[in-house]
Amino acid sequence: MNSRNRLIFSVCLALLSGTCLSTPSLAQKSDIAAVSVKVNELGRAGKYAEAVALAKEQVESLEKRFGPVNREVGAALNNLAQAYGNQGRDGEAEPLLKRSIAVLEKTTGLESPEIAAALTNLAALYQRQQRYADSEPLFKRALSVRERSLPAGHPDIGQALNNLATHYEKLGRHGDSEPLFKRALAIYEKAAGPEHPAVATLLNNLGQVAKVQARYAEAEPRIKRSLAIREKVLGREHPDVARSLNNLADLYERHGRYAEAQPLFERALAIRERAVGPDHPDTATSTNNLASFYQASGRPGDALPLVQRLIGNGRAQPRAALPVLADAERQHLMPRDKAVNDMLSVIQRGTQSSVASAVNKLAVRLAAGSDRLAELVRRDQDLATEAEALDKSVVAAVSKERSKRDAASEQRARARLAAVATERASLQKTLSAEFPNYAALSNPSPMTVKEIQSLLSENEALVQFAVTEVESYVIAITRENFDWKPIPRGADTLSQQVAAFRRGLDLGKASDASGKSGLFDLALANELHGTLLAPVDALIKDKPSLLVVASGALTALPFHLLVTEKPKAAIPETYDGYRDAAWLLKRQAVSILPSAASLKALRVFARKEQSTKPMTGFGDPIFNPAAKPADGNRSRTAARSLASGAYTDFWQGAGVDRARLSDALAQLPDTADELNTIAKNLGVAAADIHLGEDASETTLKRTPLADYGIVYFATHGLVAGDVKGLAEPSLVLSIPRQPSELDDGLLTASEVAQLKLNADWVVLSACNTIAGDKPGAEALSGLARSFFYAGARALLVSHWAVSSEAATRLSISTFDRLKADPKLGRAEALRQAMLAYLNDPSSPRNAYPAYWAPFALVGEGAAR
Repeated sequence: MNSRNRLIFSVCLALLSGTCLSTPSLAQKSDIAAVSVKVNELGRAGKYAEAVALAKEQVESLEKRFGPVNREVGAALNNLAQAYGNQGRDGEAEPLLKRSIAVLEKTTGLESPEIAAALTNLAALYQRQQRYADSEPLFKRALSVRERSLPAGHPDIGQALNNLATHYEKLGRHGDSEPLFKRALAIYEKAAGPEHPAVATLLNNLGQVAKVQARYAEAEPRIKRSLAIREKVLGREHPDVARSLNNLADLYERHGRYAEAQPLFERALAIRERAVGPDHPDTATSTNNLASFYQASGRPGDALPLVQRLIGNGRAQPRAALPVLADAERQHLMPRDKAVNDMLSVIQRGTQSSVASAVNKLAVRLAAGSDRLAELVRRDQDLATEAEALDKSVVAAVSKERSKRDAASEQRARARLAAVATERASLQKTLSAEFPNYAALSNPSPMTVKEIQSLLSENEALVQFAVTEVESYVIAITRENFDWKPIPRGADTLSQQVAAFRRGLDLGKASDASGKSGLFDLALANELHGTLLAPVDALIKDKPSLLVVASGALTALPFHLLVTEKPKAAIPETYDGYRDAAWLLKRQAVSILPSAASLKALRVFARKEQSTKPMTGFGDPIFNPAAKPADGNRSRTAARSLASGAYTDFWQGAGVDRARLSDALAQLPDTADELNTIAKNLGVAAADIHLGEDASETTLKRTPLADYGIVYFATHGLVAGDVKGLAEPSLVLSIPRQPSELDDGLLTASEVAQLKLNADWVVLSACNTIAGDKPGAEALSGLARSFFYAGARALLVSHWAVSSEAATRLSISTFDRLKADPKLGRAEALRQAMLAYLNDPSSPRNAYPAYWAPFALVGEGAAR
């Protein structure tokens, strides 16, 4: 959902006190219940610090009395976690909630009211972190438990309906959310009366649903009634009053009723600052909202101090802060360099991608220096990754119904999590003692203009993009100067334009250029250049090398195919018209950087020692070992992608039906030519090139990959979602006759992350290897992220289903140029190889971009 809506939903989480036990006496039970009630009353009153202190004291007392695995302890842990959550301390709340669930499942069964409450609170925590895929099944299970264990019309069912509806609304699923909100409202009005706080919450939520759909006449009375109930029942200074104030103010702002909106925004912020403190996420939300309001109402001078406060505590939201900083610089309210550095800070903190995080983890290992410390850091990072995966499996398990649970598997996962935690604690002590800079490197400060400039050569320009809902921004930096410009396009518009741009890069539509729809649109490519780069062209156009830091939909844009001058025709009559286009590639070599900070990671911390061997490669794998043809009869294929068959055809039972998948994968004999030619040019030993059945996962995982400067894959690439049951992108290697856990023929992104590389360059000569880790995800979040984490400094990846002949030719040509001039740099060598293909008149199709332009250089593209 568009965050411009600023939906601030209250999830009323009624925390249940402990119920009767055989162990505590009647007097003890009464005391326990009284303390639990007091903790919850303090939370509802917004006295969060007092609630935390009392809840913590209760947990410690109960553990001493009854031991750690006890029903009352489980409920008390839940209360303490919720108290921490109210303070915005989710890092402390999450492990308590997981422990609470584990204890309650042992002591109360799988369908108790306490379980439902703890599941709800964990789901709400994930929801606050925008981990919606994790939160939804937990909300659903909590609702299911309550519907089965409570009579119809019970208020707790209303609460569960509200929670699930809130989840749907945050995803923009209004049609799913509104009926649930209405059911919950009817339950609470009947069970608790028309002025209960839960009624106010539901009125507020229904008002929000109407507001974001511009049904203002319905929204205003609902939000006003919610505000009136909360002020009467909870008091005028309660945090929930701030929610209603904020939502009513937002409605007035949308109406242009600024005079009415302003005091409500200001009052909401004041309440939150007093109730939860200046650093709480809710306070930050109100501060961002008020800053955005001041900016929209023409008061940048009032907005600026709010944004600067948010930058100081790292909570500035790009959608609010960037327009304020841009306006402040234009109106000379702050120095230009200060404004741009603050913009960079907001962008870097607000748009950290998973691949940028992977590069930073690599930087930490490189900075460790000694082999021993680097090994310790890698071990800690691997354990953290393992813990994250185990944690997801446990959360998925507790989300399931009783009949689908596997208690033994869950216990193994929990036991392994405990072992990982113990090992990591020991590692942290060692790292703190022997590597004191570890913490700072793990959480690097945003790069400033001067720091970036110091890393650029005189031939380089860097452009950093920030995409927000209403408008976007580009910051251009060279060694000598810098500039920034607004881009009058929001996230949705840019996403649509990039999708339209990429539609012309489908090889299947490239049979001929005469009268065909869907071919590459030169006018759109020129329009996108005018939107994205032309505003800063005066600064960057004369630099031979362009480094691009993209975000959002722009990560899927092949920048080298932007057109810098207006074309003669949007779609030329013949392919020759494409040859004549003013491609950005003709002007500059383009490298993609995961983040501005990755420039420092790849240049400051890059290793100095050379690999002991030049290259290892894997290609021409066997996909159907039972039907291996003689080498002389192997036919060549057009593209390194699935050749035929519906993707769902490859799914059978509990896994991918590799027999059917192998039938759909065309053999790639030209990849053997590709690897052998490059290996010969680089002086690579024959034993380091793995072809046919030897191009297998078994061979790969047993090869000391850290010995090689280049690791090369020439095969089919599968995008996440291509094959049902395959949840992540993969490279296809030789499919074994008897698949095993070690070797099933598919090298997935998660398996790549477990590899240990020390590679200057990883070449992925396969289809769409820039794709995300799941359908619709940000590009670079799949295989690219995993290879950087594994130890790559640069990647050659593809944007679409490549022509196999073209991939072979482009790869060989790139390496030929690097051999002829080692100082050329990878990005420039790739640029020259593409231009040579484009300018080859031997075939008309050579000029069509789907053939000559599939590859992109990600990471370090310069000669170093």
